[in-house]
Amino acid sequence: MTRIRAMLFDLDGTLLDSAPDLVASLNWVRSSEELPDLDLAQMQRFASKGAVGLLRAGMPPTDAQTFESWRQRFLEHYAQNCYLNSSLFAGVPELLDYLVRADIPWGIVTNKSEALTGLIVKAAGLAETVSCVVCGDTLKECKPHPAPVSLACGMVGVEPAEVVMVGDDVRDIQAGRAAGTRTAAVLYGYGSEELSGDLVDDSYLAYRPADLVDLIESSNGRAAGE
Repeated sequence: MTRIRAMLFDLDGTLLDSAPDLVASLNWVRSSEELPDLDLAQMQRFASKGAVGLLRAGMPPTDAQTFESWRQRFLEHYAQNCYLNSSLFAGVPELLDYLVRADIPWGIVTNKSEALTGLIVKAAGLAETVSCVVCGDTLKECKPHPAPVSLACGMVGVEPAEVVMVGDDVRDIQAGRAAGTRTAAVLYGYGSEELSGDLVDDSYLAYRPADLVDLIESSNGRAAGE
């Protein structure tokens, strides 16, 4: 089995439980249109879809100009409130600590903007150990295009075949596959309803962050990190 020498993660729904703040910003936009709040439980599955996906799911149909106004207002509100009630998923700090101890570099590949990602990475205490961060506006392309994953592999200095791209959204798996990495489908995140069938046939299934430690140890040997 190929050794795992680096791991790349999506942010929302994979490392970060960001739905509380994302849905709060959606509801702020809805309130400005005199629409009632939507429940977090109802909307959190769209949290990995970005501002556009969340607004499409949570706002009524409208024209392009109005939708763009909603998107801008959403992003402005979210930028000021992006880490009020968000937190790393249970088990993620332990996973990242393990990677550091095992000398396995890890990075973030997200479709979030660099400005927002920078705020969150700092607030979540990730800045000191993350090896690379590739965002939705770092390149012209974003996931599911493979270019961001390929760039991240180059930044950590590891060949794609020895990298695992980890994510809870179909775009994460598609991007990793196209870039030539192994993939791990996160089933504790927001997009698990879509991660099934042929899409994940050759992906490792992670029901909790600790499962990724098991994946590394089964690939690299039990001595890793000990």
